[in-house]
Amino acid sequence: MLVAPSILSANFGHLAQEVASLCEAGADLIHVDVMDGHFVPNMTIGPVVVEAVAQTSTKPLDIHLMVEDNSFFIDLFAPFGPRYISFHYESERHHHRVAMKIRELGVSPAIALNPATPVACLEEILPFVDMVLLMSVNPGFGGQSFIPIFHKIRELKELLEVKNPDCLIEVDGGVSDKNIGELRKAGVDVAVAGSYIFREGDYKRAIERLRGVEV
Repeated sequence: MLVAPSILSANFGHLAQEVASLCEAGADLIHVDVMDGHFVPNMTIGPVVVEAVAQTSTKPLDIHLMVEDNSFFIDLFAPFGPRYISFHYESERHHHRVAMKIRELGVSPAIALNPATPVACLEEILPFVDMVLLMSVNPGFGGQSFIPIFHKIRELKELLEVKNPDCLIEVDGGVSDKNIGELRKAGVDVAVAGSYIFREGDYKRAIERLRGVEV
C-alpha cells in the first residue's frame, strides 16, 4: 500500500515544514488538490504554491485536478515534474486526448471518478491511464466522512484485469485506520489521507498504520 498524504489538511502557514515532515515520515507521494471554484465549490492553490511544494518535497507529487479546464491546468502544473496528474471523468469530454497530453508532457496520466459515477464509464479510457482515483467523498472539501465504495473498487479491479493490469487504484476521501484494512482487501494500491494524518500528529505513525505496519 502506497500512502499519499494530502496537503489540503496541512498548516499552510508552515507548508514547507509540513511537506518536509511528511517526506521524512515515509510518505510515498505528496497529494496536491487543485480546485478552481467552478467544478467544485472551493478554490485551493495555484502554480506558485505548487512550485514551492515541488521544490521542498523529496517525494513525487500526485496532482489531483478538480477543475473545468483540464488542459489549461495541465500546462500550468506539468512543468513541476509530478509523478501523476489526475483529471475528473465528469469534467472532461475528450478523455483520451487529455490523457495523451499528460503523457506527452512526461507525466503519468490518471483519471478520477466521483462517488456517484459508475465504474463502467471508464472502460474505454482504462488502457490509456496509469492510475484511477476513486473518490470516497464528494470532491471539494477536506475532512468529509467516508462513503463506502468497496463494491466500486472490486468492480474496477475486475475491469482492470482485462483492460490494464498494471494500472493502480487510488482512493481519496475519509481514509483512516478505521477503513484502510477493508480498502486494502478490496484491492486499493494508493491511499490518500489528509485529515487522519494531520490529526494524528505523529505523521510517521499514521502513515505506517495506513501502510499496514503495526506501530
